[in-house]
Amino acid sequence: MSPRRLFRLIAIAEAITWSLLIIGMILKYVTKTTDVGVSIGGALHGFVFLVYGATVLLIGINQRWPIGTILVGLVSAVVPYATIPFDLWADRTGRLDGTWRREAGADPRDQRVLDRLTRWLVRHPILLVVVGGLVVVAVFTTLLVVGPPVPKG
Repeated sequence: MSPRRLFRLIAIAEAITWSLLIIGMILKYVTKTTDVGVSIGGALHGFVFLVYGATVLLIGINQRWPIGTILVGLVSAVVPYATIPFDLWADRTGRLDGTWRREAGADPRDQRVLDRLTRWLVRHPILLVVVGGLVVVAVFTTLLVVGPPVPKG
């Protein structure tokens, strides 16, 4: 799977989970029928939000995005549906062009620790998915234990 295809898939998934969360919030706060939608939609959105963040970091490093582009990509997940225009912009401007960088080249940035680690993980996709998944699950679980971002009250 190319960086472009992976990014598009995760960006769309993030937008879909925004819809689930918003529908759940409408059911809870407008129709006052149930809060199950917020529980399920919120959990799904939170998990996919973290996956999107990890994907932005991975692809941003692989594609050598400037730190500002990575930050805009991360912030786009906070605004409902903004991952879609960010994905379209990144694609249109060539930021998603190319394949995974699996080998070092002549570029001096290839010697940086983060670039070497990213190349190593990309060369071991199963390990990347397992380790990345475990990190996302650990962060997700920690956030569940800590509680919602807005205190009840």
